Amino acid sequence: MARGAATRRGTRPAQSRNRRKTVHKDNEGIIPVLAQVVREVENAVQRRSAMPDVRTKFQVVALLARDERHRVLEDTTLNEQRRAEQLKRLDGIATILAKTAALDSRLFELLGEGAVVSDAAIELKRELMEQAGLEAPEEEPQEQELETVPAVPDKRVVPQSVVSRRLANPFMVPDFSAAKPVVHARRLAGWELLGPLFRSFEYADSGPSCMPLPDPLTAPVIPVPAGRELMSHQVQLIAAAAEGHRTFLLADEPGLGKTAQALLAAQAADAYPLLVVVPNVVKTNWAREVDIWTPRRTSTVVHGNGENVDGFADIVVVNYEILDRHVGWLGDFGFKGMVVDEAHFIKNKSSQRSQHVLHLSERIRDRHPDPLLMALTGTPLINDIEDFRAIWQFLGWIDETKPLGSLLEALEETGLTPQDPGFYGAARRAVVAQGVVRRRKIDVAADIPARRVADLPVELDEELGRSIREAEAELARRLVERYDMAIKTRTSGAGEVDGIDYELVRRVAGWEREDSDSSTGENVFGMMRRIGRAKAGLAADYAAQLARSVGKVVFFAKHIEVMDTAEETFARRGMRYSSIRGDQTSKARQRNIDEFVNDPDVEVIVCSLTAAGVGVNLQVASNLVLAELSWTDAEQTQAIDRVHRIGQDEPVTAWRIIASQTIDTRIAELIDAKAGLAARALDGSDEELTASADVQLEALVTLLTEALERREGLRF
Repeated sequence: MARGAATRRGTRPAQSRNRRKTVHKDNEGIIPVLAQVVREVENAVQRRSAMPDVRTKFQVVALLARDERHRVLEDTTLNEQRRAEQLKRLDGIATILAKTAALDSRLFELLGEGAVVSDAAIELKRELMEQAGLEAPEEEPQEQELETVPAVPDKRVVPQSVVSRRLANPFMVPDFSAAKPVVHARRLAGWELLGPLFRSFEYADSGPSCMPLPDPLTAPVIPVPAGRELMSHQVQLIAAAAEGHRTFLLADEPGLGKTAQALLAAQAADAYPLLVVVPNVVKTNWAREVDIWTPRRTSTVVHGNGENVDGFADIVVVNYEILDRHVGWLGDFGFKGMVVDEAHFIKNKSSQRSQHVLHLSERIRDRHPDPLLMALTGTPLINDIEDFRAIWQFLGWIDETKPLGSLLEALEETGLTPQDPGFYGAARRAVVAQGVVRRRKIDVAADIPARRVADLPVELDEELGRSIREAEAELARRLVERYDMAIKTRTSGAGEVDGIDYELVRRVAGWEREDSDSSTGENVFGMMRRIGRAKAGLAADYAAQLARSVGKVVFFAKHIEVMDTAEETFARRGMRYSSIRGDQTSKARQRNIDEFVNDPDVEVIVCSLTAAGVGVNLQVASNLVLAELSWTDAEQTQAIDRVHRIGQDEPVTAWRIIASQTIDTRIAELIDAKAGLAARALDGSDEELTASADVQLEALVTLLTEALERREGLRF
């Protein structure tokens, strides 16, 4: 009896110890810390509070959850049961993040590509890691790319067909037979050159930015499939590749046939196997273009983990979004050429997709002495001259700190330094000669009619218009209050302010842009979305009227609600329509495009600006309606050029719907002003170059300035 009691007493502590050990194991590490913080964020947002500290917590939890998922997937010490448990807990955190972001759409900005990680976020990340008993890194990058929650990253893969190719070609080795000598700076040693090179596109002489190209009349005949025909400007670039030029920034305006030029340039240069990196929405179209322009070459499109990849194909097409899985085997494949479509996608060098593209181009140059490298984009400049940096690095013209190879040699041969007055013009010409090819429709395609953007002001419904104007006034009042508070509390520049401090106005607008609090009123994003919803019915009605009078119409919108409203309007009117949305499969997308193009009874196609802005040919229509404004002129131009391209035989009109007496009109003016950047840098236009600040900030600056001027009696 006593022995049994002793046994039971001896057993219970052991069981208790085991239970404590199990509980302790489940509550160790970073996951329980993240679970606690994500609940704090969820509760705060449910209370309609999205102060800067809440936004910081949201972003840091997303970062750490992503990192922990990578660690769990790669940890070979975990058994499958434990790994599954950890991943399930991380999925729970990701689900809460996604639901929380749905309550406050501004939080999605923190998960997008190019989202900036603030110093406060870096410090919080370090604190949470230390709280979890982890060693925090000594340094964190200032800018990181965040994956959309709850995306699940896959491990890197090697398709079985690629393994078979390697086995069938066991002696594939890098080709150094024609390696170029390394060029070292001589006279320019010690000079900082990248900054002046970028500025040369702002300051230098006017004139189109296009390298010298062969005369199309004397160029050799470019073989094309029966029934196909090239335009003169296309022949010129392909002939340049045939003559030995190997790096191109092909920046022709959208609609001038860049895809055909790239494929035929690869054929002329015998740059096979060829890697083509593209946005997801156009990769199927690239395979179709291969069949059209180079039918004797085989192509394979990489989907998912690449189970169906043909490792023996001449052309491999892969989209940016899955490069992280395939960058390993792609780097060792032995490509002799690489094309990057919509190359402005890599402008943010800190993003994963930019880093993967740069890594692949470096690997290709390491294995092949003179590969064909082509960056294709109709809008290489989105916000800033330095958008060129990643593209030039992909092409091998520069590295992180200096110009390379033939570009450096060309700069040396000028006999000038950055302090000499003629340096900027000479530097610009040296860069262009490396392979910048920019042609405008008006210059090279006389058979493509002109286009115009026509603003159509609309009066919003009385109640809707009043509520939007009230929200705009509330935002202006909040900005004025912040401005007044800053005037009262600043310690420098003692004394009363004489008039309006325009420098402070810009700072206040920047603060509002970064940490707008939805509990005190609308922010600029929310207002533009509300305006888009308010305009949706009017824009759809106008598109319906156009379709009845002029034929097929393309309808562009940014938000799902606007697209839904448009489709409901067309359905009520008994009109047949098609649509292009981001959640469609490639087959469904192509079926809808073909339906609009080929079926005379389909009068309208409703397009997402982001999903249909690239890789879509809709020249069967000559009128389009822009129901919502873009934040950049480049996005608007991409949409218009789905219609204004080769094959168009009528003048193109883009009808831009503007909500009068709202901030919509200011945004339209700012977008138009920013169009001067690309005109100056690429087309040699005399148009004034605008500042590279974003449109959202400038809209807030304008709103606050006008409110202060009204208060000061400076506007009548």
